[in-house]
Amino acid sequence: MKILEASKVRNVGLNNRLIRSALWMNMADKDGHITPKLYQVYEELSKGGVGLIITGYSMVDPNDRPNPGMMGIYDDTFIDEHHKLVEKVHSNGTPIAIQLAYGGSQTNHPDFQNAELFGPSAVKNRVTGITPKEMSKQDIQHVIDSFTNASVRAKKAGYDAVELHSAHGYLLSQFLTPFCNRREDEYGGCIENRARITVEIISSIRKAVGNDFTIMVKMNHDDYMDESEGLVVTEAIEVAKMFEQAGADMLEISGVNETSGKGIGPARTKIHKPELQSYFLEPTKQIANAVSIPIILMGGNRNFNRLQNILDESNIKYFSIARPLLFEPDLVNKWKKDKEYKPRCVSCNGCYREGEVGCVVKEKLRNKAMQK
Repeated sequence: MKILEASKVRNVGLNNRLIRSALWMNMADKDGHITPKLYQVYEELSKGGVGLIITGYSMVDPNDRPNPGMMGIYDDTFIDEHHKLVEKVHSNGTPIAIQLAYGGSQTNHPDFQNAELFGPSAVKNRVTGITPKEMSKQDIQHVIDSFTNASVRAKKAGYDAVELHSAHGYLLSQFLTPFCNRREDEYGGCIENRARITVEIISSIRKAVGNDFTIMVKMNHDDYMDESEGLVVTEAIEVAKMFEQAGADMLEISGVNETSGKGIGPARTKIHKPELQSYFLEPTKQIANAVSIPIILMGGNRNFNRLQNILDESNIKYFSIARPLLFEPDLVNKWKKDKEYKPRCVSCNGCYREGEVGCVVKEKLRNKAMQK
């Protein structure tokens, strides 16, 4: 297998094994409608050579908003604008998936700090300070229905796939995390119970969209929390198996629960050397060895030859990239011409600044050039 060869996962024909990972852009309007800037972002990415684009996370419920500027797909009025986005991307020969998310108590949205937000248990979030409402069975069914209905809309809009966000401490991730999930019913306790809500969402989506639509899940291999507080890799392996059995087609493996209070996130800085890159490799290998569906390695993928070596020597089949594509949306096209090409992203995390997400280094260089 080669990085730049085409492949197929269920209905999705990928142009190569390099995927644009989901990235919140903070460019939608206050209700989640797509703006001209967002259309431009995805159209530019679709010309840059990636095998598949995953959009930034999108709201499935207007009463739950992890961040401002998120896209929405929580009612049928969004279908036409998403269809327009999909058509722009497809016109350049690139498939596209939409990431769907429910935030719960992990929200940075200024209008939702005092809202009634869901959680597996009424445990105060260490980072936001929000204590969520412990979800009833009716609330759980509402969340399942919200993801399912959003997926149906995504299919109607022409998306090639959906990706469920079950990582980084958002609601589905919280169910997997013992610190957040202290339930004593069938949705708490053992790992099978803590994974149940996401398993039921996957099964519900599959039933609703049929067999000609791809379902992806982004999940943690480890929450990086104190002992007995978080999901760990031995449990993540079991979760991956359950997601596969429920009907998931691809899993993107990440790490870190941002509600841990440790001040760490999944995007590491100062990873200039190849040996510091692809930093979730070893646990992702373990998960790839345990399931038969394709596994996507994310986290600091920067060196083309290193990725080819990983593809040659492991069961990992795909690689996702986010920050470098903010600086160079055409990075994959550059690799097609020169596999030794070094991306210009310096992994400073300056892209997560106030306002719209974007590369601060690129903007400084542009401004400097304009002043000459």
